[in-house]
Amino acid sequence: MKPIILFPLSTEAVAELDHLYRTTRDVRLRTRAQMILLSGEKGMTASEIGEMVRTDENTVRRWLKRYLAEGINGLRDAPRSGAPAQVTSAYQEQLVNAVRQRPRSLDQPYSMWTLQRLADYMAEQTGIRVTPETVRVRLKADDIVLSRPQHKISSPDPEYEVKKRRSKKPEIT
Repeated sequence: MKPIILFPLSTEAVAELDHLYRTTRDVRLRTRAQMILLSGEKGMTASEIGEMVRTDENTVRRWLKRYLAEGINGLRDAPRSGAPAQVTSAYQEQLVNAVRQRPRSLDQPYSMWTLQRLADYMAEQTGIRVTPETVRVRLKADDIVLSRPQHKISSPDPEYEVKKRRSKKPEIT
């Protein structure tokens, strides 16, 4: 096949690609930026780049051509068809506000949130029904993770701790 020639990249293009490579969380976008950098900076061929990034030579060629035609914005995924996302920014905000409050303060009959309870509560409040997994993913986006409750047995008895320690000591026979 005829090689695709990327002229030596300008320092601005290299800096822009390097910044994209180092900051993006999208693995596919990072790999595409790496392909362009390897071709433009190192002068590597599509087959060499394909071996390095573990993809097909034709895939490398496609992304090199797209970069030549559209620039750095051409490396991003094209919009895909499908239903629009149900979770809006307003829903996300309301979800985070709800999880940061105790359920009883929101007139719920329980004292701890679970993903299913949050999904049900949000469906009542917004009319948008999502799965508990969607709730988990949306909370994780705001660095919130629900964990299992830690149950602690206690007593109002002032001597409870002394009695508790006494009951744990093994008996000597």
